[in-house]
Amino acid sequence: MLELKNVYGGYGKITILNGVSFAIPSGSITTIIGPNGAGKSTVFKAIFGLLDLHSGEILMNGENVAGLKPRDLIAKGITYVPQGRNVVPQLSVYHNLEMGGITARDQAAVRERIEVVMDQFPTLRQHRDRKAVELSGGQQKQLEVARALLLDPKLILIDEPSIGLSPNLVQEVFRTLTRLRDGGVTVLMVEQNAKAALAMSDYGLVLELGQTRMHDRAETLLADPRVGRLFLGGAME
Repeated sequence: MLELKNVYGGYGKITILNGVSFAIPSGSITTIIGPNGAGKSTVFKAIFGLLDLHSGEILMNGENVAGLKPRDLIAKGITYVPQGRNVVPQLSVYHNLEMGGITARDQAAVRERIEVVMDQFPTLRQHRDRKAVELSGGQQKQLEVARALLLDPKLILIDEPSIGLSPNLVQEVFRTLTRLRDGGVTVLMVEQNAKAALAMSDYGLVLELGQTRMHDRAETLLADPRVGRLFLGGAME
């Protein structure tokens, strides 16, 4: 589904990605791990048209989408959930969801899609009239993911979904992503909680200094002592 070929990019004259290459199949969860400064979040910005690309290709179903604007990438089925809280605190759950489809021409279709998405997230339906600020951290992350699903994406990029969440809420978010995968959505995730993320992923990718160092089945990376020793300071050993 998604393939990066020898991607170089950065901010102005500063190069952060130094030839990143990998491919992920449809209907899978792939987690990107690596030390701080490896370029993990920068990969997402490159894919989503938020980074200056110096060279390389980003292929979505065989089509080179490198350099397209986010609006065009959304139309091709890519959505992005960045780090941190991205809900509007004082708006209701329902109005936050409406904002996910604000660029769509057919608002009646958006309202229909909101009903479909709330069927996938019963907790959000239960709290549809509550302000987003009143939700738990895990529920707010569910709201962000649900909003990203309004335009029926094929690929969702989600950056550090566990930040600021308790272990129980982390597992709740991971279960949400697993359900999306099982429903046919491809998930590419950057996650600091590497061991837990790989445990629920199909594939894993290790970045270091803006380059792909390892790319394999998630269980293979989990069993490889080099992953912890060389890239995560022994965190997984």
